[in-house]
Amino acid sequence: MNYLYHLYMEFLSRYSIPDVIGNITFYIIPFCIIALALLVVVLILVLAERKLLGWFTQRKGPNRVGFWGLLQTLADAFKLLIKENITPDKADRFLFNLAPVLVFVPVMTVLGIIPYSAEFTFADSSTNVILYLILAAFPVLGIFLAGWASNNKYSLIGALRGIAQVLSYELPVSFVILSVIVLASTMNLTGITLAQYSRLGVAGWFFIPCFIGFLIMFICILAELNRCPFDLPEAESELICGYNTEYSGMRFALFYLSEYAMLFANAVFITILFFGGYLSPFGTYLSYLILGDSNAANICVYFEQAFWLFFKASFIIFVIIWIRALLPRLASFDLLKFSWAFLLPVSILNLFGIIIYKYIMGGV
Repeated sequence: MNYLYHLYMEFLSRYSIPDVIGNITFYIIPFCIIALALLVVVLILVLAERKLLGWFTQRKGPNRVGFWGLLQTLADAFKLLIKENITPDKADRFLFNLAPVLVFVPVMTVLGIIPYSAEFTFADSSTNVILYLILAAFPVLGIFLAGWASNNKYSLIGALRGIAQVLSYELPVSFVILSVIVLASTMNLTGITLAQYSRLGVAGWFFIPCFIGFLIMFICILAELNRCPFDLPEAESELICGYNTEYSGMRFALFYLSEYAMLFANAVFITILFFGGYLSPFGTYLSYLILGDSNAANICVYFEQAFWLFFKASFIIFVIIWIRALLPRLASFDLLKFSWAFLLPVSILNLFGIIIYKYIMGGV
């Protein structure tokens, strides 16, 4: 962010604006960018999922509101904004209203940790992988409070299922991330991205030596996002939508917004860990090949890096939606047994394998 910071301060100095104001307002800009991008991303993801599910199941999907149904998600968002927020009489009002906030706020913070390019990194730290894990698991507290405070047994069962599911699939994720940290020798997301640089492009990405870890991570992300076939906390036929049954209006929209925002964030997170993040798959950036070593190329390369990151993440999201249309829902017992009896031991073996691989390659 140093480059953008100096550009911003130079812009303010032209109009004789004090540096103190610049130092304060500069950190508001990333938050506004993330908030605006979050709304746009969620609108696109909702429409894309409906269209793709319609395509996979030989249906049309949204096609009435706007051209090709493009305005359907905007219409749904407007409907949620004007709907009444209803609170059950016997619910714990404070916790009932707090739960959506506890789910939504960590998602906003998580999006600020992700390095979108070499320059667009809003909150960079030496251990932001650990920070990402903490914040990504934090919404489970909001889910539990939503189920408990609703005073609805179906909501509570859905919340308990969600907690059991997240806790059981967090351990394999932790061991997989440890294997990536061993490969990269850093816990910084930017450092992990740069550790995958190779002149051969794809050949340096971590999904090649850590392919088993990637599969484990992908499965666990599906479970933590409550995506099919791991959508037990929201099983409509059993729980009437689970922990958010009693929510309506904007409070329901916060749950909905958080779910799709975490879908995007986790897809980007997998991209950073295994597919080179914002690195080009060709080993060099097209901006330099087309524009040469010029100032225009130095600026365009940042946007190209963001493009590669979003392009890779979009493919992962496509596969996640594809799986929703393909696989049926697992039973609760089978879901937990699959994690504890299979994924956890395999993730530990994968970690030992990566340590041996690192040692053989001379990295230890």
